This record gives sequence, structure tokens and C-alpha cells, in this order.
Amino acid sequence: MSNVRAIAAQTLFQVVDKGVSLSTQLPIAAKLVAPKDKALLQNICYGVLRYLPSLEHYCQKLLEQPLKGKNRVFQFLLYVGIYQLQHMRVPSHAAVAETVNALAELRAPGLKGLINAILRNFQRQQAELEASANEIPVCKYNHPSWFIKAVQAGYPESWESLLEANQQQAPMWLRVNKRQNSTEHYADQLSEQAIGFSQDERFVDGLLLNAPCDVDKLPNFSVGACSVQDAAAQLAARLLAPENGERVLDACAAPGGKTCHLLELADCDVVAIDADEIRLQRVEDNLARLSLSAHCLQGDASQPDDWWDGEQFDRILLDVPCSATGVIRRHPDIKWLRRASDIEDLALIQRKILNNIWPLLKAGGTLLYATCSVLPAENRNQVAAFLAEHTDAQLVPLHSEDTETTPGMQLLPGTTDGFYYAKLFKKN
Repeated sequence: MSNVRAIAAQTLFQVVDKGVSLSTQLPIAAKLVAPKDKALLQNICYGVLRYLPSLEHYCQKLLEQPLKGKNRVFQFLLYVGIYQLQHMRVPSHAAVAETVNALAELRAPGLKGLINAILRNFQRQQAELEASANEIPVCKYNHPSWFIKAVQAGYPESWESLLEANQQQAPMWLRVNKRQNSTEHYADQLSEQAIGFSQDERFVDGLLLNAPCDVDKLPNFSVGACSVQDAAAQLAARLLAPENGERVLDACAAPGGKTCHLLELADCDVVAIDADEIRLQRVEDNLARLSLSAHCLQGDASQPDDWWDGEQFDRILLDVPCSATGVIRRHPDIKWLRRASDIEDLALIQRKILNNIWPLLKAGGTLLYATCSVLPAENRNQVAAFLAEHTDAQLVPLHSEDTETTPGMQLLPGTTDGFYYAKLFKKN
């Protein structure tokens, strides 16, 4: 099997320089390392992406000039080595030795002296280098400048804690399938297996594991006793509150967690659409594991004329494409693959989808607008503009400060992922 540090450097090069998503590249890379090294590979890749600006800063200070062109992958190998020295529990001598050994697989034995010297110099100068990095906001918070400014503007009192939360490992929440178990009964099953967890009264279907674990260790997971879904996302079906016999649309449904939750809560007729045929298959797979059934259609939510049969819906879940800035800790590459200009483009897409899906809702029906973003431009600003333009739309408050000028409910990363909801009622 391949050297895990070499594979990590190549993976990071593909993500940062070539723009490939980590969720696409990491499974490919994992096939190249020994099973025992898969967790280490993921830890290194996630960690380097979380701390990329500070790692770049250290290398700028330690290298006379950055490694470019065909040597660019070795720049990422340095990031891999420094990340281990700064943040991991790997003994420093092993971190240096294994990083240097990666050069054999990368076919660059001539760089051993340089890589070894840079890593040793980082060890000697670590305190000074960290102090200099903390004077630069992008390095101190390890987020792109545009995002720091957007968060500061949106959350002037809590922006630092939001950025800090993005640097933490995401929690693992389970959603108990109420067609098979009560939350309490499944909690007892976890206890019998010595799987630690906690509960939060805000999330009636959820159990928060003390530590992530393989789904194969979860009682009856393969036959649908539970699903892995963050507690923030679990609110979608509960807020939409489907009832037996209703016709429900889950627009932009993949990978299907919310589709399944809707069907766990009510015997309703669910139509699940997604523009991506491959991701739509994941909806089918999740439904099959949970022994549930929905009408799955490939279609673009912004162009319902291409797939809608003309029969209106009682309820619509509209989880629109977004920046995913509420789930950065799960996907740290988002910080480096997103650009400030993307937000305006996404807002236009969201507005088009919302406007074009609204006619599909019956009078007296409910639409739940959702994103996994923390940016006001995609959330409260989007819904406020829609309400101002549609006299037949009425906001259903989700909390005491949910008003038409500042609509919706924003969850920030912490116990749950960052998520946004706004509930709209269609007047007769």
C-alpha cells in the first residue's frame, strides 16, 4: 500500500489547486492506503484544509521561494508535515521521518534534505511563527478574507465563535426511525452496546453520539432503525409537519435524509426531485434501507414545467442549492473552493427556484425554505425579498424574533450544523 503522507499531499493538491471536491477525491485516495491508515489520511486532509492559510504562512517564512509547477505537490507535503507537528499527537520524530519518506513514493529523493530542513526549522521557530500568523486575520481564523467580512457583517456579536466552531470536528447525530422505535427505546439499545450518547429536548428524533462510530456498530442500522443526520437537518420534516394523505414535494431532495424523515412521520405521498441523476440514486438507496417509498424524479427545481404533472402540493420542502457555509466543519474544502462572487450567483438561483416552485403550492399550503448556509444573503434577505414581492405569502414565525423584515430561524455551527429555515403559508 502507498505512503499515507504522499497520498494526502496528492489529494490536497487535487482539491486546492485543481478544484476537485474533497468528498470526491478522498474516497479515491482511501483505496490506495492500508485500511488501518484510512482514518489517518482523512485526519490529515481535513486538518490541512482547516489550517491552510497558517500553513501557507509558515512555508512563506521558511522557504526562500514557494514550490511551484511540477514541484507543487511537495508544497502540500510540507503542509502535511507541519500540520502533524502542530496539531496531531504523532511523535515529532515520526512525523518528520514519515513525511520525508513520502518523497520516495513521490519520486523525489533529491528533496529529502530540503523537506527535512524545513520541518526541523518549523520545530525550532514554532512559537515565533505562530505569533506572526496570529497578526494576520486570514491566518488567525483560517478562513478566506471575504468570508470573515461576511460573517462579521451578519453576526457582529458572535462572528468569532462561528469561525472557531468551523475549525472543530463535526458531531455525529442519529435520527431514530419512529416507524420502528421510540427515541428512548433506541437509546436503550445504544446503551446495551456501550455506545455513549446524549439527548437534547429540542430534537425529539435525535441522539448525539459521544464519539463518531462506524454505522455497522449501530443496532439494526442496516434494516433502518436509524439514520445518520445532523440535528439541524432533522428539524426540516418536523417544521414542515406533514399529515397523513397529503401530497408533499421535496425539491432538491438528494441525498434523501429529509425525504425519508417526512415518510417516517406521516403516510403521505412524497415526490422527491433532484437535478443530479447520480445523487437521486442515493435517495432511492436510503428509501430502500428504511423500507419507504416515494416518487423520485430527475428534474431541475427551477424549471418545474419539465417535470410537474400539474397537481399542486399540500406542503413543499425547498432545501435550495446554497454555499454550504453552515457545514464547513464537515467539508473544510468549501472555504477554498467557494468565492465571494458565488454567493450572488447562488442567490439568483435560489430566487428563481423559490419563485417558480411557489405556484406548485396549494392555497392554504405550507412551504419550508431551507439552506445549510449562515450567510444572510441566502437566508433572511432572500425570504424578506420574497415576502415583499408576493402578497399571497405569509410568514409563519418559528420564534419570537421571526418577523417579515428579519424572517426565519438561523442555527449556527455548534451543537448542530449551521442551518436556516423560514416557514411560509399560502393565503387563499
